[in-house]
Amino acid sequence: MSELRFSLADVAGVRFAVSPANETVMSMWALADPVRYAVHLPWIDRSRLTLRRPEVAHRVRPLVELTRPRRWLPDFLTPAARPDLEMTEQLEQIAATPPDVVVQDLLATTPRRPLSPFGQALLADPRGLLPQLVDAVRVWYDEAIAPDWTRMRALLDADVAYRAVQLAEGGAGRLFGQLHPSLRWLGDRVVSDDPFERDFDLRGRGLALNPSVFADRRVLWNLLEDSLPAGAYPVRAVGTLWEVPEARPGDALARVVGSGRAALLHLLDTAATTTDLARRTGMSGGNVSQHLAALHAAGLVSRSREGRHVRYRNTDAATVLLRASRGG
Repeated sequence: MSELRFSLADVAGVRFAVSPANETVMSMWALADPVRYAVHLPWIDRSRLTLRRPEVAHRVRPLVELTRPRRWLPDFLTPAARPDLEMTEQLEQIAATPPDVVVQDLLATTPRRPLSPFGQALLADPRGLLPQLVDAVRVWYDEAIAPDWTRMRALLDADVAYRAVQLAEGGAGRLFGQLHPSLRWLGDRVVSDDPFERDFDLRGRGLALNPSVFADRRVLWNLLEDSLPAGAYPVRAVGTLWEVPEARPGDALARVVGSGRAALLHLLDTAATTTDLARRTGMSGGNVSQHLAALHAAGLVSRSREGRHVRYRNTDAATVLLRASRGG
């Protein structure tokens, strides 16, 4: 197991962010082991076809080699994310990794498994080959992640909002106690049930926590001395990620307000963002926004801002309409 030791400054520096680089890099595990990642089969099927295209396969090969299953990921490939950080900025972070840090991260993997041919070449010439690896990450994001990023981002953002409430209401103890079954909070440290055997002092640098759709069995840590401390943990409700909403045959409410607005009302018993609703309904973000504006003007949904997110929820009037249309 591993231990992460916290000072007061580290507790105060716990923060959440969504990392497109994490999702891009770790998605390779799902391609390599579709049985383990069966929840992602719709994405895996599409992405395998993408990877068979010769021009994509050639450019993405460095990333494939460095993300083989059951190997430690070099920390510089999954840099600690900040809120609202976009993929372009994370690619710049990776590209700016000093050559000595690239070497140290690669050497940290060798006691477990030998490096791939590209890993060995990168170890010998980190300055010359790092741009090729950055290009591989960029291409794979553009080809395989970006088309579904709105859907993924909505799920990840919803998890961050949920964890923020846990932290606000119960403090660090409740947050880490419920973040994942493999974690325990012992007052001044987190104990992680994992095979990495790290004893790590955060040294006042805080800890970035990133929900991930491709982390499945444990929290994955960036805990090398030259890395900003970070952890990628399995996102909640990942089983809903690729769901296609079922049509409601004979929906009486749809005949009154239209099928699009009725679909939103059926989902807004719990608060949701525009991007989350777009993911769950299959509608475009612009279409969802237009329907929400009309429903808000009619007094059927309320909206509230939480940080950079606006969340919508049914009002009492909408609840009455839904109950009547459902025969309640």
